[in-house]
Amino acid sequence: MDVIALHILSPEGTLVEATAELVTLPGIMGPFQVLKDHAALITILEKGEIKWRTQGREEKLAIREGFVEVRNNRVTACVEV
Repeated sequence: MDVIALHILSPEGTLVEATAELVTLPGIMGPFQVLKDHAALITILEKGEIKWRTQGREEKLAIREGFVEVRNNRVTACVEV
């Protein structure tokens, strides 16, 4: 199965450490999805939900704002919740 590492951090500490089949993020130009082998990027996140699917089960986390780095099948988001 193709998976990516997901790390969601806040100033208070680590909120999520998981592997995911896909991650949906609330970008400033609209929501976007990250799958395995996604191109590297850094972008700002706006108020919304980060959603991820693991073994067919969807989970989500509401955020106020933040930014995300995607690189080498790893998604690292620094957010305010």
